[in-house]
Amino acid sequence: MSMLNFLVRRIIYSFFVLLGLSIVIFIIARIMPGDPARMAVGARAPQWVVDQIREQMHLNDPLPVQYGYWLADAVHGDFGLSLVTQRPVTADIREFFPASLELVLVAGLLSALGGIGLGTLSARYKDTWVDNVVRLFSYAGVVTPSFVFAIFFVLIFAWELKWFPVIGRLSEQTPAPPVVTGLITVDSLLAGQFGTFLDALKHLVLPALALAMGAIAQEARITRATMADNLSKDYIAAERALGISEREVTGRFLLKPSLIPTVSILGLDIASTFSIAFLVELIFNWPGLARYGMQSMLNKDLNSISAVILVLGAVFVVVNIIVDIIVAQLDPRIRLSAARSE
Repeated sequence: MSMLNFLVRRIIYSFFVLLGLSIVIFIIARIMPGDPARMAVGARAPQWVVDQIREQMHLNDPLPVQYGYWLADAVHGDFGLSLVTQRPVTADIREFFPASLELVLVAGLLSALGGIGLGTLSARYKDTWVDNVVRLFSYAGVVTPSFVFAIFFVLIFAWELKWFPVIGRLSEQTPAPPVVTGLITVDSLLAGQFGTFLDALKHLVLPALALAMGAIAQEARITRATMADNLSKDYIAAERALGISEREVTGRFLLKPSLIPTVSILGLDIASTFSIAFLVELIFNWPGLARYGMQSMLNKDLNSISAVILVLGAVFVVVNIIVDIIVAQLDPRIRLSAARSE
């Protein structure tokens, strides 16, 4: 029950975080220059229409009352109409969020496999040419923006070698699967459309890899540093003294405690990918939430901006809870601390 109580506490804390975020979003939306009612109906609308919209949006009420109405609508998924698409913002979120989620999940998988793998390899062959190559890649990956990798991949693997497509989520001739989750790779497998699955996977490779390169470099550095530090610990020397092979020492006794800081940073990287993916989505014409959010900001679409920020905040909260659970499983001290606090 200790882990359950730990999880319940984290969910309660996260609720207050989202509540605070909603207050910040509401205040920013209200102090921004311009009349929200006028922006909603356009500059040419007559004043009586603006007054009517102001009444409908409760803009004539005190700010606490306005926030109460706004929060109640947000809880029910009502963020109003988007000035860009002229559709309910909730409908836009349902359309664009799965595309970003699919892209970020694949990028996160590549980050975990690539970062942990390279970091483990670098630590195992510390101070050799293998370690130097991995460290050089890590430094280059950390300082290079994801959109630079995106342009490089387009020029090399799409334009020159013609291995991968670069536009959208599916080719024009590929039939889209019935929408179940919004993730084309998952929906195509559920529908038995394996050709669609392969085509969607090909479209995912380059943008996901471009987003993952920085995280791969970051996780490789952290994993290498943690494993190199743990190599000097007494329990590792004891395992080696018992005649256990180097591969078993690395896999069974060294990797697990070394993954704790890696998993923590990886979770933050995955969550932040949602908000920094707009340039990559723009380059690959990917219909994702980050690109939609950036278009909303350029057009001062307050309803869409509020919804996107709140969704991104919820993503950070969920990812942090998942990371806490994984770290608690990796580190027995956290589980013991949760048990003692009961």
